[in-house]
Amino acid sequence: MNHHFFKHWILMIPLLWPCLKVAETLKAEKAQRAVPPPGRAKRGWVWNQFVVPEEMDTVQHVGRLRSELDNGNNSFQYKLLGTGAGSFSIDERTGDIFAIQKLDREEQSLYILRAQVIDTTNGKAVEPESEFVIRVSDINDNEPRFLDEPYEAIVPEMSPEGTFVIKVTANDADDPTTGYHARLLYNLERGQPYFSVEPTTGVIRISSKMDRELQDTYCVIIQAKDMLGQPGALSGTTTVSIKLSDINDNKPIFKESFYRFSISESAPSGTSIGKIMAYDDDIGENAEMEYSIEDDDSKTFDIIIDNETQEGIVILQKEVDFEQQSHYGIRAKVKNYHVDEELAPAHVNASTTYIKVQVEDEDEPPVFLLPYYIFEIPEGKPYGTIIGTVSAIDPDRRQSPMRYSLTGSKMFDINGNGTIITTNLLDREVSAWYNLSVTATETYNVQQISSVHVYVQVFNINDNAPEFSQFYETYVCENAESGKTIQIISAIDRDESIEDHHFYFNHSMEDANNSSFMLIDNQGNMILLRNKTKGYLAKIGE
Repeated sequence: MNHHFFKHWILMIPLLWPCLKVAETLKAEKAQRAVPPPGRAKRGWVWNQFVVPEEMDTVQHVGRLRSELDNGNNSFQYKLLGTGAGSFSIDERTGDIFAIQKLDREEQSLYILRAQVIDTTNGKAVEPESEFVIRVSDINDNEPRFLDEPYEAIVPEMSPEGTFVIKVTANDADDPTTGYHARLLYNLERGQPYFSVEPTTGVIRISSKMDRELQDTYCVIIQAKDMLGQPGALSGTTTVSIKLSDINDNKPIFKESFYRFSISESAPSGTSIGKIMAYDDDIGENAEMEYSIEDDDSKTFDIIIDNETQEGIVILQKEVDFEQQSHYGIRAKVKNYHVDEELAPAHVNASTTYIKVQVEDEDEPPVFLLPYYIFEIPEGKPYGTIIGTVSAIDPDRRQSPMRYSLTGSKMFDINGNGTIITTNLLDREVSAWYNLSVTATETYNVQQISSVHVYVQVFNINDNAPEFSQFYETYVCENAESGKTIQIISAIDRDESIEDHHFYFNHSMEDANNSSFMLIDNQGNMILLRNKTKGYLAKIGE
């Protein structure tokens, strides 16, 4: 008896084990321990392994449950008990079990029921109540599903063949141990020839280089089939959005090969002349560029960049003059800020464009030939003496004649050709310098005027006689000794001299023979007068 039980227990293990889900392992193990093997059980129950296919629309016979004590006299009554008993029915007389509802293995793969048999003649249980298991067998009724949708991936453009993009994974709810119901194969439905998918792993790889500037986004469709793609297999699809990230594989190129701008000659330094624009098929940092001026030795122009629009703004770096140069030809260069050193030799280079700048003529004010004038004239010259001539010209091409006017002193006047003359006698001792202002006005446009400073220096001539520095009235005692100094006399001269004035003194004509006094030179501009006994006159000279 024990040997028979052990033998059938060993045979049932491989039949029951595959049907158990991980989540139901403990419950299943308990059920297995309670299920007797086919044939005579210890307590008299007899049944085979119960298996019913899922998704069957008709009533299905599952198997027969009976007691060994049942001799067919129809006095035994069989009953099903347990949580899942509502999905099944039992013929109370024969013990035949039927599935009366459509079963879904993916919802419940095992039903653990209890069996009871009663002798209707006395109402007593014939056998002890026991548990048994009904296993729901799998059919391939679930298609593969991609549970991690949506799939998105980013890969650099121009990536080589074989570059990993993304891995997609489908899930099949069918029993993986039943045939090939959950064995999947992946197939690329859309995305050739740029992508491929590994059939067993779902790994998507690059199969051909792609240029983001031609197309930056790809929609790839992946299909997963169960049963290894055999006839009757179910399938599911997913969409993978693949974006190409940019690499710096394009050089900036000017939109125009020639630009023409104009600038007024009166424009100050820093004036914007115009804008130039280069475009770069790359994006982001790879499209950032810088401009520069080539072939401009005069350093007249410069280019700054508008960081928002990436335009190059041509500016005037120093003022221009139409009369000196009426047009300029310069070349502008553009290149990327950030250059991939590996790509630079073959792909990323600078490009250039030609710019012609026309200088526009403006009506400019007169220009004096000198920034200021200094003239010299001796004092005492008669009225109408010419001091000098100032001259202004019209810098414009029409060369307007000039009218001159003078301010600063009524001692001078100016005529139509810029000649300054005196209108009064000049005295250096009254004023040695005159600060004048001469204004030139264009005849064709009286709004255009300019002024210049004129400085006139009056030279000295010896037109002033020496003078005694004061009136002298000298006294001497009547008994004064001979040779006694009685007065020191000094003189001045109002004229200007490079060297110090030197005066000589002598007696006046009426006192020339007067020997009571004498004059002594004191080696300067002073004379000592001695021994005065009566009135005395002295003369002074240079």
